[in-house]
Order: sequence, then C-alpha cells, then structure tokens
Amino acid sequence: MSNIFRNRADAGQQLAAALNRYTGRRDVVVLALPRGGVPVGYEVAKE
Repeated sequence: MSNIFRNRADAGQQLAAALNRYTGRRDVVVLALPRGGVPVGYEVAKE
C-alpha cells in the first residue's frame, strides 16, 4: 500500500490546497468526524 499522505495533518493541508476556492467565504462550514478526522478538519479550517 502506498502512502499518499505523511500523516493526517499533511492530508488536511493537501485537502485545504485543493479546496482553496472556498477560502474566505462566510457560507462554508468545515465538519470533521472525531474518529481521525479532527486533525484533517483542523488543517482545512485553519486555511
């Protein structure tokens, strides 16, 4: 199995880069599931 992401934070940073067209919009909410998704969601929300 190849590793696409170094860790969940890296996955979140890559996802945030892919979703950059939503940056700054006030009608966007980031939801993260507690079973491993919170570090990903945090990185997305931070951007």
